[in-house]
Amino acid sequence: MKNSRSRVKRKTFKRKKVIYTILISSILLMSAVIFFAINLSWEAKHANNKIFAPLIKDLEEDTSTKEVKAKSPFSILLAGIEHGENEKYGRSDMLIVATVNPTTNKMSMVSIPRDTLVYIEGLDKEDKINHAYSNGGINWTTDTIENMLGIPIDYYVSTDFQGFQDIVETLGGVEVDVPFTFKIQLANFEWKTYTEGPMFLEGDEALAYVRMRKKDPEGDKGRNERQKQVIQSLLSEMTNVSMITKIDDLIKDVGENVKTNIPSSDYIKLAKMYQQIKGTPIEHLQLDGTGKTIYNKEAGHDLWYFIADENSINEVSKKLKTNLEDITYKANSDEVKDLTIGN
Repeated sequence: MKNSRSRVKRKTFKRKKVIYTILISSILLMSAVIFFAINLSWEAKHANNKIFAPLIKDLEEDTSTKEVKAKSPFSILLAGIEHGENEKYGRSDMLIVATVNPTTNKMSMVSIPRDTLVYIEGLDKEDKINHAYSNGGINWTTDTIENMLGIPIDYYVSTDFQGFQDIVETLGGVEVDVPFTFKIQLANFEWKTYTEGPMFLEGDEALAYVRMRKKDPEGDKGRNERQKQVIQSLLSEMTNVSMITKIDDLIKDVGENVKTNIPSSDYIKLAKMYQQIKGTPIEHLQLDGTGKTIYNKEAGHDLWYFIADENSINEVSKKLKTNLEDITYKANSDEVKDLTIGN
């Protein structure tokens, strides 16, 4: 009888562990929307202490009543960060903005190319959007995107590329559909050939796959599509029942490499929302524009920029706002910055 009770207790514990398992979005962007599995154990709480990093606006505003509500739409920024030597913040290599509406079960997503020319308030000039992060971190980045798209950024999740690679490895790799054959060098300096069609990728291979753009005939547009492809593959893996056995490893990966302003009290609510909409096709939005080389005085030579079409920005902004519906916007669409070159 005693052994029987022990088995019952173990089963009950396992059920509770599953119940308290949650999904939090990562990069990947990255990046998305990627949801990380967090087990609300002591280790998970310890990890959360490492990853929780509120924005300056969160600290300045009264956020005591701020919480994810069951049917309230929200926005989230996913940022993939590349850290270089002697860099305070690093650089944002991937930026994805998503809006989620639990009432309509709709998710809209747009990738912002790293070389997009935008007005950066902290610098008081136009520059590449990834320079917002390198100069002012996630706070300048969220401010810049709010001004560009005319929507508030409620939440963010950022991860460096080591974190992305570790998570892919922990999940056992990802399945992708390579759009064309190409060969690129991995982080370990080995060369890898990606052949057109279905392929299975391990961590370093997946990282190289989402970062490559120079050999893509569509440049950033093609890279953005590959990023979304990997995100969807990761989501599929992370919502698989077998993933439960990998929770502890995922917690370690998240704790070391991820930052977010999502309170731990909202994880379960976000997980439930995702479970509700995960079967619904994602609305992938596209920023149209042209590439242009422009002389940069500070660099002392020409730099390549992506000049987003203003009509395209407004159209993307409109669709994101529509999906947010009852959100009170902190940025007015009429105040979207003009992205043409200044004097």
